[in-house]
Amino acid sequence: MMENRITYRTVISYKSYFDDFLEKQNLKVKLKIAWTLKLIEEIQQVPETYLKHIEETYGLYEVRVQQGSDIFSPDNYRD
Repeated sequence: MMENRITYRTVISYKSYFDDFLEKQNLKVKLKIAWTLKLIEEIQQVPETYLKHIEETYGLYEVRVQQGSDIFSPDNYRD
């Protein structure tokens, strides 16, 4: 059965920066990053906990992923 998925934005990576970052993470962090990116795509209003606007920029956001007591910011994104 094919799932109808509504997305509000598409997360893309630039060059290999994200892949290089992701490769260095353990499985739990990789899964949490994947979950967070899916959340960012599928929720219309993303809580600042996960996606924070970078001050003094137009449409540039920081993705935040928390796993345990660690907070990761794999890349910056435009909306």
